[in-house]
Amino acid sequence: MPEKKHGANLDHLRNLSDHELADELGNTRLKLFNLRRENTTRQLENTAAIPQTKKQIARIITLQKERELAQS
Repeated sequence: MPEKKHGANLDHLRNLSDHELADELGNTRLKLFNLRRENTTRQLENTAAIPQTKKQIARIITLQKERELAQS
């Protein structure tokens, strides 16, 4: 069974420091904002990028929460 694309991305995210993870979250949220703007102006060709980006944000937030709970 082939490994899913987000599996490798999740490994990459797990290897980031807390600061780098926060930066990645900010960049991904900015990317989502830009995708939504492009969609509104009918410039977005790949509309599937919006839910993919939202899932990426959820993954990052989940990792942050896991780390927060592990420190408690």
